[in-house]
Amino acid sequence: MSGSGGWWRQKSTPAKVETYTRWSFHFFALIEVVSIGLPLFGEMVPWVAASLALVVAGHAVVCAVTAARALDWTLGRREQPVHMLWTLGAITAAVAVMAIVIAEHGPSGDDVDTAAGSVFAVVLIFGAGTFALGVRSRRRMYSVVTGFAVGAGLVAFAGRPGPAALISVLVVFLGGGFLAFTSAFSVWLLNAVYELDEARETRARLAVAEERLRFGRDLHDVMGRNLAVIALKSELAVQLARRGRPEAEEQMVEVQRIAQESQREVRDVVRGYREADLGVELTGAQGVLEAAGIRCEVSGEAAGLPVDVQSALGWVVREATTNVLRHGDAGRCAVDVRVTRECVVLKVENDGVAAPSGPGGSGLAGLRERLAAVDGTLEAGPVGDGVFRVVASVPLRMSEVMA
Repeated sequence: MSGSGGWWRQKSTPAKVETYTRWSFHFFALIEVVSIGLPLFGEMVPWVAASLALVVAGHAVVCAVTAARALDWTLGRREQPVHMLWTLGAITAAVAVMAIVIAEHGPSGDDVDTAAGSVFAVVLIFGAGTFALGVRSRRRMYSVVTGFAVGAGLVAFAGRPGPAALISVLVVFLGGGFLAFTSAFSVWLLNAVYELDEARETRARLAVAEERLRFGRDLHDVMGRNLAVIALKSELAVQLARRGRPEAEEQMVEVQRIAQESQREVRDVVRGYREADLGVELTGAQGVLEAAGIRCEVSGEAAGLPVDVQSALGWVVREATTNVLRHGDAGRCAVDVRVTRECVVLKVENDGVAAPSGPGGSGLAGLRERLAAVDGTLEAGPVGDGVFRVVASVPLRMSEVMA
C-alpha cells in the first residue's frame, strides 16, 4: 500500500471531510497570493511590487492560521480564537490602507492603480470570509461582512471618487458574503458528517443494549418464578423437618425437580441467545449494511444445513458485518454461501479497509473457536488494495444436509 494512499485510506469518512475542508481554506490563501501577489511584479516597480507582495503573502498566512484555529473552535477542540480574529482584522485593514496609499501617492500609471485596487478589494474579501469562520450566529456573520464593506467604503472615499468607492463597497460586500457563506456551509457540512457518524455509533450501542435487555428479561421470566417457588418450598421443608414430618422429604424432592427444570430452561435461553440462524443473519446483515449506505450483495443458499453449522456460520456473518460497520469506510460488501458435497464455504468481502489488519483480533479468535467445534476453519485478511476478505469453511457430509 502506497504511503500517500494509505494515509488517506486510514482516515474515517468524517476525518476525510475535515481534511478536505481544511485544505480548501488553505487553498484560499494560495489563491490570494497567486491571484494578486504575483501579478504585482509586472505592473509596479520591483521594490514596490516586492513589498506589497510580501504583505499580501503575510496576510494570506494569517488567514490560513485563523481559518485552522476557527475550524478547531467550531468542532469544540479549542476556545474561540478572539485574539487571532482581531489580529486578522487589524492586518487586513493595514494592507487595505497601504494599497490605497500606493494608489494615491505611489508611482503613477493605470497599471499601478489597478493593481493596488485589486489588492485593496481582494484582501478585504478574503479577510471577511475568513473572519466569518470565527463567529457563531448568522447575524454576527452578516455584521462581519457588512463591517468589512463599510470599512472598505470609508477608506476608499478618502482617496477615490464616489462611484469608484461605491463599487469597492459592493465588490467587498458581495465577495466577502460569498466567501462567508462558503465557510459557513463547509463548517455546517463537516459538523453534520460528524453528527451522522456519532449517530451511527449510538445506534450500534443501542442495539447491543436492547439485546442485553432482552436477554435479561428472558432470564428473569424463566428464573424469577422458579426461584420464588424453590425458596418457599425450601422454607416449608425446613419447618417440616424440624417437626419430624415425613413430608419434608417430598418437598425437597420437589425443590430438586424445580431446580433441574430451571437449569434446563436457563440452558435453553442461553442457547437461543448464543446460537445464530444463518438465513436470518444473512437477511439482517444485508438490511443493516444497506441502511448504513453500504451496497450489500448476498448470494448462495443457506437452507438445509445442520443447526450447529448454521449457528457457527451465522456468527461469522454477524461478526463480519460488525467489522464492516465499525472499521474502514466500506462502500460495497459481498456475502457468498457455497455448499458442496464435502463442505460449506462462507465468504464475506468488503472494500474500504483503512489499514492492513491481521487475524489476531478477539472477535476473529472467538469465531475460530466456534468453527473449531464443527471442525471448521477461518481465514481473514487483506487480499488487495483496500479489500478485506473473511472465508469460513466447515466440512459437511451430504447425509447431514436436510432435503
